Amino acid sequence: MDTTMRRGSKIILFVVMSAIALIQIFPLIWLINFSFLKSGDFFGSSFLKWPEAFQWKNYADAFSNGRVPTYFMNSLFVTLTTVIVSAVLALMMSYAFTRMNWKLKGPTMNFIMLGMIIPIHATLLPNFIMFNKLNMLDHLGTLIIPYIAFSIPISMFIMTGFLETIPRVIEESAIIDGAGVFTILFRIILPMTKPAIATVSVLNFITWWNEFIMANTFLVSEDLKTLPFSIMKFTGQYSSNYGAQFAVMTCIAIPSILFYLLFTEQLTKGITAGAVKG
Repeated sequence: MDTTMRRGSKIILFVVMSAIALIQIFPLIWLINFSFLKSGDFFGSSFLKWPEAFQWKNYADAFSNGRVPTYFMNSLFVTLTTVIVSAVLALMMSYAFTRMNWKLKGPTMNFIMLGMIIPIHATLLPNFIMFNKLNMLDHLGTLIIPYIAFSIPISMFIMTGFLETIPRVIEESAIIDGAGVFTILFRIILPMTKPAIATVSVLNFITWWNEFIMANTFLVSEDLKTLPFSIMKFTGQYSSNYGAQFAVMTCIAIPSILFYLLFTEQLTKGITAGAVKG
């Protein structure tokens, strides 16, 4: 009887979890489905509609008229630069805050953490004025700098929690052997913090890969715009090419999904370690 009840509970749990997973993944299925439809097929009562003929032309239009290749490379450069620099800076700063004793450490840490509650929109005008005076507008670096600044607080929040779980005796042994700070940081701490680095990298990649408001404020040149601008190429006042828009949105979504799947295991370890310590 107990075995039967346990088996029934497992089946119910499997059905419930499968339903939740289907709900979670449905927007992606819906997005891909609509990217293969004609623009006239979008209007109807069906959530999903099997295309009479797969409209690969939507993707051809996205790549030619939407300038997806150029915008994709700009987004890739800006996002990867932000992710790498943010991870390195967050690791170094987190190590200084968790392993070193220095004056004003606590207030400085609290000041940096305040960055997590500042909305991006509140910084648009001050940043625009500052970049304009520095003659830095319409440059990819104009995006990378604020992206890194907004990434540091949340990255440090995760990284410091993970560093607290690493026993200090490992570093003490390295110090006895004559290792310096940078040797300890990059040859001992860095390999041990891969889950935390993967966690902050995935979060930052997903955040900045889809960012549009800053890019729309600071960039003007067509050759410098990022991938979300491709959607606007197919939006008009009186008509829109919905098929090409869904094709562009699919192109935008796929890299984030691949990046997430690539680091899923490390991401889980990083979040779990920080949560246990907290």
